[in-house]
Amino acid sequence: MNPFAFLSSLGIDRPSLDDGQRRRLRRLPTPPHLDSRPLYAQRFVVLDLETTGLNVDRDIVLSIGAVVIENDAIDLARQFECTLQRRLRTVTESVLIHGIAPSALAGGTAPAEALLQFMEYAGDCVFLAFHAPFDQRMLGRALKDELGYTLRHPFLDVADLAPMLFPEALVHPGGLDQWIQYFKLDMPQRHHASVDALATAEIALILFNRARRMALDNMAELGERAARWHRSRRAVHHSL
Repeated sequence: MNPFAFLSSLGIDRPSLDDGQRRRLRRLPTPPHLDSRPLYAQRFVVLDLETTGLNVDRDIVLSIGAVVIENDAIDLARQFECTLQRRLRTVTESVLIHGIAPSALAGGTAPAEALLQFMEYAGDCVFLAFHAPFDQRMLGRALKDELGYTLRHPFLDVADLAPMLFPEALVHPGGLDQWIQYFKLDMPQRHHASVDALATAEIALILFNRARRMALDNMAELGERAARWHRSRRAVHHSL
């Protein structure tokens, strides 16, 4: 279906894309479903976004970092990193943490082009992220605002998979830093989109190895197990 069809049916103007960008948008592949294929057969894109803050309705994406996992390996030759062109009226604490200079934002890639390049890179992947609901909502809103594109790709949350598969770690709740430390990964730099994506990808490979040993080498089953685990944790939290 044309990504602009729903907007057009409501009489809403399309985002200002040129003809070439519209053709590229139409060529984006159909998102996959979590099915019965084994983990090694699925192409994953591990995503990390740097944003102006944590408000999914107000803050905006500043940079995108991603790596690909295919055939149980991280393809370091195919990393994605892009800073979006932004002109911020104020420099937030989050921007200072990320260390993205105003000059880098001013000289970044136009948001529509950056997002289109990223979705071409992502293709028909399953997305992985740490605290995936945040990245999913921020990316989805940016894609809708800039491209009129509805994000339908499945997401798996490494922040759920890690404690579910390694309960003995007792990292509840845990951030990315805690899991990097637990798995003794060498990550000298943090709060940078591409570095955080690589750290998340390395953790994901460890998790997939554990999942296989637990007879969870199935995309649909792993996704459903993670969803059940997340619901149970929320229920325990609300009962306290």
